[in-house]
Amino acid sequence: MPSTEKPGFRFPSAFTILFALIILVALLTWIIPAGQYARVASEALGKDVPVAGSYAPTQANPQSFFDVILAPIAGFYDPVEYVANAIDVSLFVLIIGGFIGVVTASGAIDAGIARAMIRLKGRENWMIPFLMALFALGGTTYGMAEETLAFYVLLIPVMIAARYDALTAVAVIMLGAGVGVLGSTINAFSTVIASDAAGVTFADGLWLRLAILAVCWAVTVAFVMRYAARVRADPTKSLVYDKKAANEAHFLDASATEATAFTGLHKIVLVLFGLTFGVMIWGVSIGGWWMAEMSGLFLVAAIGIGIIARLGEGKLVESFVNGARDLLGVALIIGLARGIVVVMDAGLITDTILHAAETTVAGLSTTTFILVIYWIEVGLSFFVPSTSGLAVLSMPILAPVADFAGVQRELVVTAFATASGMVNLITPTSAVVMGGLAIGRVPYERWLRFVWPLLVILTIIIMAALALAATLGGAA
Repeated sequence: MPSTEKPGFRFPSAFTILFALIILVALLTWIIPAGQYARVASEALGKDVPVAGSYAPTQANPQSFFDVILAPIAGFYDPVEYVANAIDVSLFVLIIGGFIGVVTASGAIDAGIARAMIRLKGRENWMIPFLMALFALGGTTYGMAEETLAFYVLLIPVMIAARYDALTAVAVIMLGAGVGVLGSTINAFSTVIASDAAGVTFADGLWLRLAILAVCWAVTVAFVMRYAARVRADPTKSLVYDKKAANEAHFLDASATEATAFTGLHKIVLVLFGLTFGVMIWGVSIGGWWMAEMSGLFLVAAIGIGIIARLGEGKLVESFVNGARDLLGVALIIGLARGIVVVMDAGLITDTILHAAETTVAGLSTTTFILVIYWIEVGLSFFVPSTSGLAVLSMPILAPVADFAGVQRELVVTAFATASGMVNLITPTSAVVMGGLAIGRVPYERWLRFVWPLLVILTIIIMAALALAATLGGAA
């Protein structure tokens, strides 16, 4: 993979940004007046909720240097309003990472996509919606992102051989998985964590997210197919036409042409993969499950798939541990992000900020409120590209504000998921975006030229869906 490093300024990682925010919030506890709301028990949420209009100043408790140092540690186990202990969520993330690692080690995902491309040979135009549906399924269920990097070297030669260009292949993968993440339905790293932080279950608002996913996926597929058809009819229409000869020499000469066998065992693994998420949905929506039960489900599923795939004890354990290790950064980010909330709560400024937000949105309609929330999340996503980190950072504040505005909390979760997914289609801080473009030999500015009309269309669709849902919810 060509290096994506550039001399000069390098955007800091999510870890650095979040720790800097802990320091900033600690400094703010010395400046922002302390205050608290009165709280009452909510039977619907099973938690105490702030009472609108009850805010009152209280004695300040500014946070010290030692509080800053301990905040990331306390973020894992200190109880935070509206949020389960981060250690539960972090453990769930590690276990689902192990589960994905075992499924990947079985070869079922690679073989399934390779088989699909072979079956569609000669009908390459249908390859685009089919593969984008598979990638979107991965995006909406488990936040498929880094996993897509392995598919570029497989798909780009096929697309070039079919008289498309490298950009078409990059779009199929990046936009396919990206629109799935944008329309996250049961994505553990987006809607599940955000719903937990908002005090609702991820089943709340699921139908709206399904509708957004379906419409945005259809529009994205049409957009990519339209570009692909233009390039196939006239290669000079390609945004990377100047690289056509070099790309053909590079990808077609270097591509592996061996077919990957798609066995009955692979089919069984993929069926079990899908059933696992189906059982999770049932458990949360009907069985009263949450983090512990879901973690147990994915642990059992990983072991079962490993046994069925005949990985052997050694490879099963190794695949599970490697998969969990790949998501260790996500687990650490969850605790680090919640450290910000710990400092805010200990410094008694959380309710002051909440009061300012309550005052700001007091005169807004429900429709205006949810659109403002969407654009706030868009702005935050550029600075915190980690969906899980942003969820834990923003939901404990923005979800209670929705109570004051008369908007359902699950709608705020949907606004977060769509905003984060949208930004992560283009943000240069994402290794998925920059890595995928580097493998495809597509310059970043060409990608922006290609994708910006689609971003405008998707933004209009999302804002319309959020506004309609807020209006109907307010009317109800």
